[in-house]
Amino acid sequence: MRTTTRRSHRLLALAAVAALTTGVLAGCAGDSDDGDSSGSGNNSGGGKTTLTVGTFGVFGYKQAGLYDEYTKLHPDITIKENVTTRTDVYWPKVLTRLQAGSGTDDIQAIEVGNITEAVQTQGSKFVDLGKEVDKSQWLDWKNAQATTADGKLIGLGTDIGPMAICYRKDLFQKAGLETDRTKLAAQWKGDWNKYVDLGKQYMKKAPSGTKFVDSASSVYNAVLNGESERYYDKSGKVVWDKSSGVKNAWDVAMSVATSNMSAKLKQFDKPWDQGYANASFATVACPAWMIGYIQEKSGDAGKGKWDVAAAPTAGNWGGAFIGVPTAGKHQKEAIALAKWLTAPEQQAKVFAKQASFPSAPAAYSTLKPAPATTEFFSNAPITQIFSDAAKTIPAQIFGVKDQPINTALTDIGILQVEQKGKSPEQGWDAATNEIKDVLGQ
Repeated sequence: MRTTTRRSHRLLALAAVAALTTGVLAGCAGDSDDGDSSGSGNNSGGGKTTLTVGTFGVFGYKQAGLYDEYTKLHPDITIKENVTTRTDVYWPKVLTRLQAGSGTDDIQAIEVGNITEAVQTQGSKFVDLGKEVDKSQWLDWKNAQATTADGKLIGLGTDIGPMAICYRKDLFQKAGLETDRTKLAAQWKGDWNKYVDLGKQYMKKAPSGTKFVDSASSVYNAVLNGESERYYDKSGKVVWDKSSGVKNAWDVAMSVATSNMSAKLKQFDKPWDQGYANASFATVACPAWMIGYIQEKSGDAGKGKWDVAAAPTAGNWGGAFIGVPTAGKHQKEAIALAKWLTAPEQQAKVFAKQASFPSAPAAYSTLKPAPATTEFFSNAPITQIFSDAAKTIPAQIFGVKDQPINTALTDIGILQVEQKGKSPEQGWDAATNEIKDVLGQ
């Protein structure tokens, strides 16, 4: 998840998801913020082997009880999870440790926005998991994303991030808007501009202190992740500044950023988390991995007030992989744990806990959200909504610098407009300058 994070979403990751996951993410909130890890090779008392798992955001393994379950099955193993909230903080640390050949965790998560860079520049730093697993367990396109030119599989798929719209039906009702998820989805079907138009209606009678959407960046990511053309073309050439998908996403995001409908929050920062708890925004683009995030951050006060509807267009935000660095001192044990965590049975358990959507199709027929999650989201048919979205996700191309290009556009370009009052042209120019630095131009 992940989100970007998980989620990013586990992104949400997705992710948003994703976020799914993963995103993972979508980045997503985790158990700690610093992300420091002591690396592999740690042994606890009694002769047990301690395996470290480095993640960004909420992957759901701990939350779903998988670590406890695994250590009961393998009494000679203990597991320590090292979590960094944001993938844009997490991944540079991982790269540094991979290149140094030391300090890595026994298992390292890789967000979908970073997988091309990992494949093309760090393939030799990971164990070839294709020799250890039955690759048919995962979606073909998911395996392809983590496969090097010479056929080495460096990561096992965790989640994917089919998207929906999560919304506060209590705030919609107060604003005089439709609250039925099916009728809402019909109102904005096929066009994100219709979603923005509904935001304008919301703001006419918005409950005091509330906005329609959390951020323009959230909308940008949601639109872009339903586009076939993103930052790179099929040949690997950078085309972000000429991409029709980027232009469409940017234009919709600018419609939000230059209006009064955004809460102007930076996703995955603490004020954004507080926005959930305070019900300060009515909608959020919602990869599957973000379901657990919303539930956690909204708390009991949000129970039964959130609902889920199909997004204007299908897209995948987030999703992730887990790989085993060759620098790890417990490769055999880490491979076994990675295989177990990503098996269909375990992916279904994570879905039951936080709705991170599996990348293993064998899990689909068994997916059941936790009763508490279903109740929290007003008994929405979560499995059906995300399954339907997953069926029509367009094929997308990712590049080596996908994640930092995206960060430049959202965290610099869009925020310049949304939070500092710059014009869309000024925001675009600021993002362009940052991207040129990222690409060494």
